[in-house]
Amino acid sequence: MGAVEPVVDEENGEKETKMRDEEERDVEKGEMDSQQRGFQSQPPPPPAETGGENFHMSRMQRLSATNPLRLVMNAGTRVASPSPYNAPAPAQHRQHRSFPNPFHHRHPPAPVPAPSQHLPYPVPAPVPAPSQHQPSPAPSQTRSTPAVTPQPSVITLNSRSYTNKFSLFLFLVHMIGAIGLVCFLVFKGIQGLLEAGEAQRKEKRLLKFFLPQVEVASLLSITLAFTWQKAMRMWPTFMVHFVLWGSFIFTLAAGILLICFQRPSTDGVGVVLIMFAIGNGLYSCWVTPRIKFCTKILIKSLEPVSKFGDLNRPTYLTLAAGFLWMSMWILAVIGAINFYFPPLVIIGLVLSMAWVTEVMRNVVNLTVSRVIGLYYLRGMQSSTQFCFQRALSVNLGSACLGSLFVPTIEVLRVVARALNLLEGEDEFMFCCAHCGLKIMDSIFKRGNGWAYVQIATYGKSFVKASQDTWELFDKREMETIVDSDMTSAICFLAGVCSGSICVIVIGAWTFTVYPNFTATLSLLSAYVGYLLTRIAMALPHACVSSYYVCYAENPDNRLFDKTIIQDRLNLIKTKRDVIVPTPRSVPSRFAR
Repeated sequence: MGAVEPVVDEENGEKETKMRDEEERDVEKGEMDSQQRGFQSQPPPPPAETGGENFHMSRMQRLSATNPLRLVMNAGTRVASPSPYNAPAPAQHRQHRSFPNPFHHRHPPAPVPAPSQHLPYPVPAPVPAPSQHQPSPAPSQTRSTPAVTPQPSVITLNSRSYTNKFSLFLFLVHMIGAIGLVCFLVFKGIQGLLEAGEAQRKEKRLLKFFLPQVEVASLLSITLAFTWQKAMRMWPTFMVHFVLWGSFIFTLAAGILLICFQRPSTDGVGVVLIMFAIGNGLYSCWVTPRIKFCTKILIKSLEPVSKFGDLNRPTYLTLAAGFLWMSMWILAVIGAINFYFPPLVIIGLVLSMAWVTEVMRNVVNLTVSRVIGLYYLRGMQSSTQFCFQRALSVNLGSACLGSLFVPTIEVLRVVARALNLLEGEDEFMFCCAHCGLKIMDSIFKRGNGWAYVQIATYGKSFVKASQDTWELFDKREMETIVDSDMTSAICFLAGVCSGSICVIVIGAWTFTVYPNFTATLSLLSAYVGYLLTRIAMALPHACVSSYYVCYAENPDNRLFDKTIIQDRLNLIKTKRDVIVPTPRSVPSRFAR
């Protein structure tokens, strides 16, 4: 380049070159540490050949910044300024480290400010420090902010929020009051037993001729409950016919037996039982065409029960708790004789017992519905213990609310069916039917017994689950099938069978030892037998409900038999299967 190259020793030149190499490595090492070693330089130029053509380093550094040779050497090792938004990923840091260029003297790197992670505007590139040669600045890169799209709400299966808190609060207050009243009445009973007088003689008579019969009725009803449930799982076809006609036979036999005692009180109870038996027989004849379909659904819905060996454990625990509470309740009834207004107190105890046992039944219903529902919807084998604990805590409020509404709804369904069968020109009667059907339409959409499946599975409230479940049935055109389902009636009549058998056994026993208590103990034994049997029959009822609801939610699931419900729908649509469903709309002759 016009410069005279001095003659130096080769050894001195090599030492000076090594010293500068070490300095350049130190500078480059510090620069790469400050820049997180995320940049790779271009390959270094080939080293100078040894011999007479060696360049002297001091002469090269004296070259002007605009010298072409200096620009060529700088371009070979220039490193781009890092952008705070283009930093390589951690997996890309493993790059080959380039060797330093001995002909390029680097300036200290300018400090790079940490980019803000929440700024909506792009951060400008850092301005380098002034140097002898200023590289051209890199074009500014704008950071685009992607539009945030709202994500759809994900349905959770493990909701921790309590459902129907107000009804749960009412039930807890009721239980505190009921426990306090029972304890107080038991204390009054013990007090009357210790004091001499008429109260002592009355209570001794009750303890001798009243308490044993009720305890035996409780144990007998529990035994019958497990017998019916086991037989329902083993021989569903036989049990459907047996429950329908057995309830008729046992109720009729109990009524005739009480009339044969020839006492005014027993005659009245016997007439009521005979009238109920006649209605039971008419219903059994009416639903005979539906028995085949009911049996198919029952057999298919009970198949998953064998996969869960401990699915009956909540039923055992609930019936054990029910037996203990029933024993305390009977002692409270005996103690109410020595308290003010005994009839009102006993009526209050009877209603309290009805609500408590209905809540127990729905707790079992929720437990089985969650286990079977998750098996159908997710293919999961859930823990029965965890589902039972969840039913006793998170979903207990819905069980309390449903225990109040669902029995009322079932009664209204029977009334609606009876009104639907009436024919005539009585304007007042059909005006009442018009109003009743409107009420039924509103009730069925906001409260029904099918809601327990979605309450247990998704943790919904009682009203929300009822509405969503009915919308599913409406979407699949399953309303007619659901209305004509007789599983709930089978479970109800199984309780009637147990109650009637308890009436026969306890009534005959009481009439032989103390005839004055025959009518009272007959009614009480029927009540106890029905309530405890319904708790055990919650398992098959929950299995059938889960099958219907889960099929309506996902009919393409391989666990379902697609021909049972679909064939039934086709028969109904083609009017080859005539049924009388529960009416949910006003007849056409009254529509305006």
